Amino acid sequence: MQSNNNILIAQGGGPTNVINQSLVGIINGEKNKNSNIIGAINGVRGIIDNNFIKLSKFNDVNLKKIQNTPGAALGSTRDKPDEKYCHEILKILNKKKIKRFYYIGGNDSSDSLRIISNYVKEKNYSTQCIHIPKTIDNDLVKNDHTPGFGSAAKYVAQLFSGINYDVRSLPGVYLGIVMGRHAGFLTAASSLLRKLSSDGPHLIFLPEYSFKIKDFLEQVKKIYDKYGRCIIAVSEGIQDNKGNLISKKIIQNNEYDAHGNIQLSGSGVLGDYLSNILKTKLKIKRVRADTLGYAQRSFLGAVSEVDQKEAYNIGLMATKFSIKTSSPFSVAIKERERFDAKYNIKIIMNKLEDVAGKTKVMKKEFYDTKTFNVTKKFRDYCLPIIGKDILDTLSII
Repeated sequence: MQSNNNILIAQGGGPTNVINQSLVGIINGEKNKNSNIIGAINGVRGIIDNNFIKLSKFNDVNLKKIQNTPGAALGSTRDKPDEKYCHEILKILNKKKIKRFYYIGGNDSSDSLRIISNYVKEKNYSTQCIHIPKTIDNDLVKNDHTPGFGSAAKYVAQLFSGINYDVRSLPGVYLGIVMGRHAGFLTAASSLLRKLSSDGPHLIFLPEYSFKIKDFLEQVKKIYDKYGRCIIAVSEGIQDNKGNLISKKIIQNNEYDAHGNIQLSGSGVLGDYLSNILKTKLKIKRVRADTLGYAQRSFLGAVSEVDQKEAYNIGLMATKFSIKTSSPFSVAIKERERFDAKYNIKIIMNKLEDVAGKTKVMKKEFYDTKTFNVTKKFRDYCLPIIGKDILDTLSII
């Protein structure tokens, strides 16, 4: 191995449609520096298990295939390093003389990297820790939006558009439970392909605002009486007015990950619970619910070309930024000030500690609490991210 330019890359958290774009962006950028590029299999767990792969050996043809394949090519993990875990990681990083450690991940992964970075500083090691953003939840602070969100948002928008035509054909009530523990961006994306005021989703419920059964029933009845149908998008992380998860109340045997997060997406309990309330209280017979689950993350037919390009460029730019500083940092898409101008993004560096473990939520101007739906500002913010506008391909008699 080259003792002065060994590079390590790992992927953490939930996979996405474009996470490997960032991976290949890093690889190509580091190849230009003649780096010895190593991959850790299954995130930080792979470091502890000494499970590595040499990434420098892959040629351009293979890298192109990896780049356009969804899911985490290196494998992922939900492990959260504690003090002992970090010390083990540091010993291995030091032993392998890792100069730069790129960790591609979301909130929890960035927080793990912060912990590792702090220990690097404490031990006076030379490894630079670099966070590459990734999350379909779009909930990283100091990021206009995150790689992975655009494709997931496109999937959710297309799904609800299809449901709109389905329920228009056979009227009833439909509930779609969408990923989003603390932030409602992905659930809000369900509205992006609406064409008419009568189109669904008619109601959208987000974790940023307290969920009240009384309001829920009143709004569904109002829409159902008006149109004879009602389509509802619900974030898996909806909470009551005390901040308690609705799912936690109704799931008796809760499962948690290493970060202390309750499992929300692996069960259809929330959809069933809300469906039963509608059937019981409103006496509506035709009520159906789906939990979108894992399909939101890596669905082949919904990749956004904008998302692909941005994810690759973020990985590539990280390698260029690493020349300018030896400090730890997190790459980001700079937040746009306006959403009515021509879509244009700028990739920047943020301090790792300013991003790690913090949660971004929907702006108040993106949601109307009176109609329980998103605003035009949200649509203007989000539509460019999902790629080519497919609104013009839809028609209603």
